[in-house]
Amino acid sequence: MKRPKISIGSWAFSFGPFESNPWPFSKLIRWAADAQYDGVEINGFHPHPHPDVYDTPAKCQELRAEIEGLGLGISGYAPDFHAVPPAVVPTQDYMAVVDKCLAFCNNMDIRILRVDTVSPPDPLDTDEYKRRFDHLAATWRTAAAACQQAGVLLVWEFEPGFWLNKPSEVKAIADAIDHSHFKLLFDTSHAYMGAVVGARQTGARETLAGGVAEYAQMVAEQIGHFHLIDSDGSLHNDETSTHTPFGEGNIDFKAVLQTMKPIIEPMEWWCVDFCFCPTTDVDGRKAVPFIQKQVAEIE
Repeated sequence: MKRPKISIGSWAFSFGPFESNPWPFSKLIRWAADAQYDGVEINGFHPHPHPDVYDTPAKCQELRAEIEGLGLGISGYAPDFHAVPPAVVPTQDYMAVVDKCLAFCNNMDIRILRVDTVSPPDPLDTDEYKRRFDHLAATWRTAAAACQQAGVLLVWEFEPGFWLNKPSEVKAIADAIDHSHFKLLFDTSHAYMGAVVGARQTGARETLAGGVAEYAQMVAEQIGHFHLIDSDGSLHNDETSTHTPFGEGNIDFKAVLQTMKPIIEPMEWWCVDFCFCPTTDVDGRKAVPFIQKQVAEIE
């Protein structure tokens, strides 16, 4: 199996246990280079690079030079959409944020833009569910068209903490959007919590006998980006997936990577996601050799 470029999500050093004292972005990228990562996936929440701060080509060029000067690339951008939940706000309000983020992506030569549904997975009656589903599909289809014009791929990271977290729902919204520049961001921990645990699902619990591997096969044609991290089957703060250090959880990475090989081998980047993990600065250094070992064992 071909070795991918491996990045680390910068949010791991600014969310959760790092929130009260987030690492400056400059410190993070120096750590990432020293830990043998090939790149970084940029968290677009303050104090990491935000489009309202890096709002000119000159500022972005300076940031790019700092990152590239350490021998690092950029695998994607994960900005802050919390003020504009796409299933409930007017499409034009959502697109105003998308357009700012696309300007940043173009100035930084970033080709992946990460989004989520923002809304919590609360129960909805049938009519409200359909209204929100249809509006979300229309909004994300509009965003995907703008991304296509910008040469950027829009990827949705589904997870237990946000609305639409059952495997069938994930596939259904991707099918409804049906746009070449809208794809799924497949995170192994979130996939485990959805397919094996059925975490925070409303109504009848929906799991898959084949777990993460079956989930990947189910949505194979719709996967456009890949996050790796382990799962111990628990939720962080009863909200979203606990991102457990590699080897300390329940995921059989060799089996998952073998199953997903046709999907993920062509990808330039895989991103390691230590979100909310208090030991990221230590365990994050073990991730690259762990992944390299798994890849080497796959034919």
